[in-house]
Amino acid sequence: MMLAAGLGKRMRPITSTMPKPLVEVHGKALIDYGVDALVRAGVETIVVNVHYLADLMRAHLRKRSDVEIIISDETDRLLDSGGGIVKALPHLGPDPFYVMNADTFWIEGYRDNLDLLAVLWRPEAMDISLLIADMAQSTGYDGRGDFVMDATGRLTRREERDISPFIYAGAGIMKPELFDGYEAEPFSLNQIFDSAIEAERLYGVRLGGLWMTVGTPPAVRLAEDAFKASAAA
Repeated sequence: MMLAAGLGKRMRPITSTMPKPLVEVHGKALIDYGVDALVRAGVETIVVNVHYLADLMRAHLRKRSDVEIIISDETDRLLDSGGGIVKALPHLGPDPFYVMNADTFWIEGYRDNLDLLAVLWRPEAMDISLLIADMAQSTGYDGRGDFVMDATGRLTRREERDISPFIYAGAGIMKPELFDGYEAEPFSLNQIFDSAIEAERLYGVRLGGLWMTVGTPPAVRLAEDAFKASAAA
């Protein structure tokens, strides 16, 4: 599941004429970094939700011939991350599936991170496994961190006044049954995360490499510079 229906307001004026997932970094649209990572992980079908400037998204995704892409249309009503997944569930099947944000990506480390997520997936203990970036190995992020991780990889929320080095990297594996009882109405995926935390079944996997988020126009330049530095290393 590729979450690509956001409005990209913080990216204006760039997103005045294009949806945020089509903003280019280092010669490639943001969404293509995620699609490429999923293809490398062996994914054969990707569901992409669309809302803002949806026709441009459709036209861009039609260029992909290496993977089946199913559009989940939210042009009539934006459903947020949680509701968007609920609407797409009929296309996702009964097994755990990857979820990715269309505006975060990374330069791979010693192995592909989505492959690492799958290798470390333990369904008997986990309902969700999130890819977690270290603040020291990221660009474009200016927050206080998202989670606290214990020695087993289990995640809890950081306290409001605290700072944590662990950032949700915009990718994970989730069980479809987590969404049982939810309607295709607007709600945040954070509700699902919090339910998994309460059940002690939210886990994280440390990302290898360099994680980048492109939320504002200046972050585009930071990501470009990171690619140049990586190529020169």
